[in-house]
Order: sequence, then structure tokens, then C-alpha cells
Amino acid sequence: MNGAQSIQPIFILPEGTLRTKGREAHKNNIAAAKLVADAVRTTLGPKGMDKMLVDSLGDITITNDGATILKEMQIEHPAAKMMVEVAKTQDEAVGDGTTTAVILAGELLFEAEKLLEQQIHPTVVTKGYRLAKTKALELVEKLAKSVTIENEETLKNIANTAMTGKSAERASDKLSELAVKAVKRIAEAKDGKVTVDTENIKIEKKSGGSMADTELIDGIVLDKEVAHSSMPKRLEKAKIMLIDSALEVKELEGDAKISIDSPEKLQAFLDGEERTIRDMANIVIKTGANVVFCQKGIDDMAQHYLAKAGVMAARRVKKSDMDKLARATGAKIVTNLKDIGKNDIGFAGVVEEKKIAGEEMIFVEKCKEPKAVTILIRGGSEHVIDEVERAMEDAVKGIAASLELGKIVPGGGAIEVQLAKQLRKYAESFKGREQLAINAFANAMEVVPKSLAENAGLDPIDKLAMLRAEHDKNKLTMGLNVMTGEVSDMLALGVIEPLKIKIQAIKSAGEVAEMILRIDDIISSGSGGGKMPPMPGAGGMPEEY
Repeated sequence: MNGAQSIQPIFILPEGTLRTKGREAHKNNIAAAKLVADAVRTTLGPKGMDKMLVDSLGDITITNDGATILKEMQIEHPAAKMMVEVAKTQDEAVGDGTTTAVILAGELLFEAEKLLEQQIHPTVVTKGYRLAKTKALELVEKLAKSVTIENEETLKNIANTAMTGKSAERASDKLSELAVKAVKRIAEAKDGKVTVDTENIKIEKKSGGSMADTELIDGIVLDKEVAHSSMPKRLEKAKIMLIDSALEVKELEGDAKISIDSPEKLQAFLDGEERTIRDMANIVIKTGANVVFCQKGIDDMAQHYLAKAGVMAARRVKKSDMDKLARATGAKIVTNLKDIGKNDIGFAGVVEEKKIAGEEMIFVEKCKEPKAVTILIRGGSEHVIDEVERAMEDAVKGIAASLELGKIVPGGGAIEVQLAKQLRKYAESFKGREQLAINAFANAMEVVPKSLAENAGLDPIDKLAMLRAEHDKNKLTMGLNVMTGEVSDMLALGVIEPLKIKIQAIKSAGEVAEMILRIDDIISSGSGGGKMPPMPGAGGMPEEY
């Protein structure tokens, strides 16, 4: 062999594959994650702005809810998708604090990038971040104040804080009161702990009226109409039966056939069907029930018999609504009509079909101690009620989260400034490079007060300096009052947040930052059109060996 002959390059990846390695990969991922954080950053706080999202069909969503924005945006970049996962996790776990979690993750990566540029290894950075995250979670628990279901004013403030900055803010006093009432109705005490299943608060929306017309119904509102025009439209002291099987004659299954060879046999068959349906209707009527909700269909003949007996019925009610009706009225869901007893019947003070915004709805209200309730949201347009619904969900879940741990923390950036201060002190106990990473984590925590100030048109550097000065005097509850631009006591102002939201935000932001920092090689397949979208600083060529 001729030694001078050039060695043939070996391709181990298919043609069209993009590969980005090392420093370039970090840069690429961090840039993508920062772009996602920047997209929602301007929505934070009472003075946050809204985003208008238009989908491929031209449908419009106007919101400043972090989770909704990221869900509606069609994000392609893999690292950016990981940031969307943070918002999704935060939303599912606690229902609020999505924007905080995402901008904190973005800032952690921004701070990490400075360290990587100083040739500090990503492993060292992630180790320091993990130490800082553990310490921050330990500190935030100590700084939290207690709250119980009896502290109505505090719970109202939690709901108000969750709604601030959204369109619903104009009617937030009334809406927060409804949220507290709804949670108190469905809260259950178990082993000395309060549990709140927010699934038992049904949020129904109908355009028309204004936000101030939003009401809490002690029972369930169904987006259904009464099955037959001859049935009563209003019943007081209603006895309610819930059936999850059909009030119809079963269809033949498979290839089964019935052979009828004379008019008499056909008549006998039809009479038999009618008798079966009449027997079903009679079983219902004999129980004394005068309202029937059926999860499946009700035959026209059965509707006729029920209507004659003065029974109101609705069919094809969703399973989730059936479960809520059972919790609200005390009725048991029956599968076999023959087994029905007096104990299976529920009660409601009034069941009435009402026309709301041109559509019939059935109101099952005035229930005795309902364990499921409905908040009926009203507003001037579809976009308004959608945003009020999101605000209401944040408020309800915020109250539930604060009761779950029984702890709250001051808002307005107060807790973040305090954590940053204590983490810097904690960093001093380390001699190695981890100290730099813990300090970077502390700096990142301050993105919350900085963003609050920026969104309110205030100078973030000045305000942060003022906040630090107050916290150095050991005033732990001092945060930024964006309405006045002053540094004030957040607990006195009623700007409070559930501890659970902060814990989850720190956990998920810390974890996603660590995960992105550990990636040093991006191999993107060229086949199937799954190419890496171009990002700032993105490089990458088919790799040769």
C-alpha cells in the first residue's frame, strides 16, 4: 500500500444527518430554551402583557397564561420542547406558576452559559445547581407561613394574586370570593388534613352578560336540555335517579337475526318491545324519582311514559358529570334497574331547565351539603370567558395547593430575593467551583423580581438593589409593589402564593436546566424530514471519522 494515499473518511451516520457537539451543542440548546423563556417573560405579574395566538385554522387565543401560550405555540426545537414540558408539569401538578417555572429555567441556563464560557465543566455546574436546588427547597419550607381553611381572607388573597394580571382582574374580588366558597364546599378533612379535589368544581361557561354575572351554583349545571317537550321544565324538592345503562331495548349483537314470517308475529314482537320499555319506565316511576339523568340513550317510547308520569329526564350525560351529580345530590349511579332501592335516590332543592345565551341548560341546585359544585362563568365574548375560565382555574387550584401543604409564602419577588440572599451565604461554605454554580443559581432566582419590575416599566436594577437592602435588614416579606413602584410588605398587601407552587417551580426549573446542561451532542436524523430547526448559533455538518 502506498502510505501517501489518503485515508478514506468513514461515514457512520446516514447522509443528511446533522450533528452538533460540545460547546456548540450547549450554545444551541441554551439559546432555544432562553427564547422560550423570553416568549412568556413579559406576561409575568400584575402589569404583564397578553399574547395573541392564531392557529393554522385562524382560531384566536388571547391569554397571558404561560401553560396556554406554550401549548398553543408550535415549538419544534427539541430543547425548547423540554421547556414546554416544564410548563405542562407545573400546570398539571399545581395549576399555576407556569410562567415563573419557565423563566426560572431560562435564567438558570443563561447563568450556566456564563460559567461554561469560563471553561467550567457542565458536570460541575449541574452538581452546584443540584446542591443549590436542595438547599432552596429546604429554605423555602422554613420561610413559609401557615394557613388553614378557616383563613378566608388569606385564601381570597391567594385567589386574587393568581388572577392578577389576567383579564378577570376587573372582577377579581367577586371571582376570588366564589373560588373560596367553591373550595370550602368540596373540601374534605381526612386524618386532620384537608384534601381538595378540584375535579369536583365544574367550571361551565356561557357568553352573554358580564364577568360580574358569574355565579356559584350549589349543585351541577349540565349543558343539556330536557329529553322530551312534554316533560316538566322545573321541579322542586327533586328526587334524582342516575342511570348509567340505556333505557332502550338492546340491539341484537353479532350476526343474530330474528325471523318473522307473518304480520301477527311482527305485531307480537313490537308489542314485546313496547312492554319491555314500559316496564323499564314503570320501574323508574315506582321508585318515586321525578328526575332521571341517563348516561346513555332513552328510547322515544320511554320518554313518552316518563313525560306522562311527570318525570324530567336528560340523556347522554357525560360520565364525569354523572360522577359530579352523584357527589352533589347523594344519588348512587345505578347500572341494573331491577336492583334500584330508595337509598339510591338523590335530592336537589330545584332542578330547572333555563335558557342561557340562547341555549338550554339544566340547573341541579340547592343540594344538601353538595360535595361537587359548579361555577358558571359569564362574559361579554368567547375570548373573555375563556380567559376568565383560565383565571378561575388558577385561583381554585391555587387555593387547593395552599391548603394541601397548609403553607403560603409572600409574593412580589420577596421569597426569591430572600432565597438568593441565603443561597449566596450557603455558597461560601464551598471551596471548589461548585461555589460559582450555587451563586449562579442565586442570581437566577432574582429573575422573578427583575421581570416584575421590567413588565411594570420600572428600572429592574434599582428595584432589585432596594429589595436586597430591605432583605439585608432581615425584612423577609418585603417585595415589589408594582402598582406604586415601591418596596412593600407583601403579607400586609395580601400578595401571597401557595408554597406548593414555589416548590414545584424550583424543582422543575432546576431539573430541566440540569438535563439540558448534560447534553453535549445532538444527533438529528435527516430522514423523515426531522431536521433540526435552525437556531441562533446552530452549526452542524454530517460527521466524518
